[in-house]
Formats: sequence, structure tokens, C-alpha cells
Amino acid sequence: MKILVCLGNVPDTTTKVKFADGAALDKTGIQWIINPWDELALTRAVELKEDSGNAVDQVTVITVGGKDAEPTLRKALAIGADEAIRIDAEPADAYSVAAQIAEAVRDKGFDLILSGIESSDYNGSMVSGMLAEFLNNPSVSAVSGILIQGSEVELTREIDGGKEQVVVPAPFVAAVQKGIAREPRIAAMRGIMMARKKPLTVIPAVDVNPLTEFVKFELPQPKPPCKMIDAEDIDVLVQWLQNEAKVL
Repeated sequence: MKILVCLGNVPDTTTKVKFADGAALDKTGIQWIINPWDELALTRAVELKEDSGNAVDQVTVITVGGKDAEPTLRKALAIGADEAIRIDAEPADAYSVAAQIAEAVRDKGFDLILSGIESSDYNGSMVSGMLAEFLNNPSVSAVSGILIQGSEVELTREIDGGKEQVVVPAPFVAAVQKGIAREPRIAAMRGIMMARKKPLTVIPAVDVNPLTEFVKFELPQPKPPCKMIDAEDIDVLVQWLQNEAKVL
């Protein structure tokens, strides 16, 4: 059984975001990481492979991006993936990313395709569903548990008021969320050394026209300074909430 994990190469959440003339992200000085939800998906995939009771024998990671995404892929290899694929294209939008991945893996025979439920940069939550549609595979979202029992895969989904267990025939695409793994796995020194020898394949992009275009980026307005009101001045507080904050 082969597992594919789709990875997003995203800025660290502590990065101070800057834009060049409001038209594009200024990448200067950005620390890039594996998208946190994708990192949990990778952790669970490696756990499934390490479980001798499962038939998982290969974990592959894939991303769409330039050469600056390769350190992120190497980190994934150090965590425990067996091989990495980089599609040499800028991730223009969710549609183009899903289309690129679908063309790259269509004939690779992956049984489970995992991705995070969203990315920490654009929070679109679209790539997984689009990828399933391109591949004509079943798609399951909000997955918080994966259990392989022989030839069947049982998934746990978070739903309103509880959880749902579903059995899905492979191949399928699953969008995973928090709970799929307790904590993201941290690469050990041995894994880092082994990652240098694991294959990282770069493949050319196919011709895909994005469906969306980013016209302009704007930073949010700075927060106004904190306004202190005496605890005894209830009338002043009510007036401020009504006339300035407009929450009453």
C-alpha cells in the first residue's frame, strides 16, 4: 500500500508578512515550514508505515513550488517519508495546484492520498476536494482518525455533535485535521542524515490556467490604542460601547 502526502510550503506563523507594492508577497527573510495540517498528515502516514500490522510500504510527499521549497521536502524526508516530488511551478491558486498534483500522480498507484484540511497562509480548504475530482476518487473531509484493517480503511470524521466512522475503498483522498496525530513528529539526527540520500525528484509542470488572480494585497489596519475606562464610570462605558465601538 502506498501513501501520498500533499505538502504546502508556507511561511512560519511568526513571520512578519510584507508585500512588494501590494502586488506580491515579499519573500525576503521568510522562514518556510511544512503547513502544520500537512505535517500532521505526514506524521500519521509514517506511523501507519511503521505499524507492522499494516501493509503500508511507502510514503511519498509532493509539493508544487520552486527550488526554495526543497528544504521543506527534505524536512519531510527526515521525518520519515521515503521519497519526495517537487512539481516545478509556482502555486498560483488551489485549482492549479490540484491540477498539477493530479497529473503528476495519476498513474503512480497511490492508495491513500492525504492532505491537511487547509493551509496556514490562505486557509482555502479547496485543494483536497479538487484533487479528488481530478483523479475521480472518493473524497473525505474533516478526517481525525485513520485505521487500516486488512484491505479496508476506516476513517473517523468530526461532525456536529460527535464523530462518524466511515469505510472507504482505496484509492481515495482524505483531508485531515487536528486529532489525526497527537503531535507532529520531530526529525531526529539519524533521519536528517538519511534524508540526504533519499530521492527528491523534480518534474516539469503541465500547462494549467489558474481560475483566480490575486489583484492586490493589503495589510489590516493597525489596532487602535487601548482605551482605559474607570470601573466606576458605567455610563461612560455604555456610551463608548454604543457610539464608538458600536457593539450595543
